[in-house]
Amino acid sequence: MRADDIPRACRRNDGPVRTLHIDRYRPSYNVSPGSNIPVIRREDGSDGGVVLQCMKWGLIPSFTKKTDKPDHYKMFNARSESISEKASFRRLIPKSRCLVSVEGFYEWKKDGSKKQPYYIHLKDGQPLVFAALYDSWENSEGEIIYTFTIITTSSSPALQWLHDRMPVIFGDKEASDAWLDGSSSKVDTLLKPYENPDLIWYPVTPAMGKPSFDGPECIKETKLKTDGNVPISKFFSTKGAKKEVALNSDEKVVKLDSAKCLKEEDPGSKVKTEPFSSTEKEEHDSKSSVMAFSHGVAENCQMKREHEEELSADSKVTSDDTNKLLASPGRKKPKLKSAGDHKQPSVLSFFAKK
Repeated sequence: MRADDIPRACRRNDGPVRTLHIDRYRPSYNVSPGSNIPVIRREDGSDGGVVLQCMKWGLIPSFTKKTDKPDHYKMFNARSESISEKASFRRLIPKSRCLVSVEGFYEWKKDGSKKQPYYIHLKDGQPLVFAALYDSWENSEGEIIYTFTIITTSSSPALQWLHDRMPVIFGDKEASDAWLDGSSSKVDTLLKPYENPDLIWYPVTPAMGKPSFDGPECIKETKLKTDGNVPISKFFSTKGAKKEVALNSDEKVVKLDSAKCLKEEDPGSKVKTEPFSSTEKEEHDSKSSVMAFSHGVAENCQMKREHEEELSADSKVTSDDTNKLLASPGRKKPKLKSAGDHKQPSVLSFFAKK
């Protein structure tokens, strides 16, 4: 938001507004604790005047030691249920109330170890007005630093699924005026959840979790991954397709090459084969593998025939030698090993088993 839009957003159109340290403000889509933000507070000693003053987000109590290093993340939020009990907040309720106006805010949805941010805003695009408390602190260099904290309350029923806390949002001028007036009797009735149906939300990029990430991308709606609705086959579709192509390729190669072997062994047989085709991107690699595989199978067929011829010749020689030994009268008949002897099988026993 622009600084001059904040008084109107806080419904302060009925009088002059003095500004203080506004030059420190830089509009941002991603504001984090420690940033300078303009807030509306009551003018000191004035009944109706207000001041638009730039303060740091993240309360530093005035009783903090001057030598302490300020940590704006310690008290950037204050629970409405306990502000009347804690010393850091209780003394600020009577005269140190202020209003913070923003276009929207972020909340994180925790899902196990994962966290998903959501951007929450009004449906009509109007700014939100938060309840806040401010204080001043003097550091070791004598500089007066103004800081504030945003008050939170229990979440509305509509936002319980997202988070159990939410900022105190004032939906009308009456509520914001009552907060600035400093009336202590209405504190409990003012600090309640915002339950109007015009508060909407949507998921945004987790990158906005880094303070350095800024720009319109912070509030751009993003689509969530619905892992539970995606069929498990989806995760393996690519690999499955590749495997299927490979299997189909091998199957066709086997059919093709076995047909060649049959044709060579039996010239009279007729086998009809279909040419290999590929529709995948890896067509060239598939064809190369097919060619290599075909060549290997052809060589195996040739080697098988040659091996059988050699075995046949060896068996013939062995048979002739055996007959000669049987026919020779000066020699004992050799004891032939039976085909059942598995210690040293002969060529004949090998084919007998087959």
